Amino acid sequence: MASNDHSTTTPFPMPPMHYINQYTDDIKRGRAPKPPPPIRDSYMMFGAPFRADDQIIRPLESQNLPRLYPHNYDHKRELKKLNFSILVNFLDLLDILIKAPDSQRRGEKIEDLTLLFIHMHHLINEFRPHQARETLRVMLEVQKRQRLDTVDRFQKHFNHVQKMLQTSLASLPDDSALDTKLSIITNLGAVDDFRQVIKQEPNDEEEDEEEEDVESATLDQMMCDIVDALN
Repeated sequence: MASNDHSTTTPFPMPPMHYINQYTDDIKRGRAPKPPPPIRDSYMMFGAPFRADDQIIRPLESQNLPRLYPHNYDHKRELKKLNFSILVNFLDLLDILIKAPDSQRRGEKIEDLTLLFIHMHHLINEFRPHQARETLRVMLEVQKRQRLDTVDRFQKHFNHVQKMLQTSLASLPDDSALDTKLSIITNLGAVDDFRQVIKQEPNDEEEDEEEEDVESATLDQMMCDIVDALN
């Protein structure tokens, strides 16, 4: 009972169990049957015969239909004429249905309307190749626009990164500035060492004032050199 409910509620019919049992394991093992060969002769589709070498849009003569417009024609003009003819024949059919619904002319008008609709449908189908080309052109234009947008975004990111690199390189000090800073650090270290030496030496009140003057002058000279280097 459950299987019957499942089969009636599924949107598509279940495949025959013969194919399920035969091809399920073959597909898993990579031994699925090959697709059928292409049709090279005639075939039936929707109850109508077709040939493999038929044109995409079959001419009206191949369908045993009379042509109501010439071979060289303007699609727009012929479609307008067919539309007007359909309207007139429909009004005639309404008049026949009102006055003589059992008349033989009713069937004739229905056949005329069917033929007119077939011709209009045929003219519209002749625009299908043009529609396919236009659809392909629009798709290619969309892809081109997307790729150009991607390239523009990439170029913007590339320029931004390039500016960042240039700014970083510009903020780096030169070699001469590095040498100057190293010499300043060395001189400062020498001054600290000199001060430590002075602090470690015992205070001798009997030292000459001349030696103190020489030491202070030497210290002042080193500080002046350091200040000049910083400027």
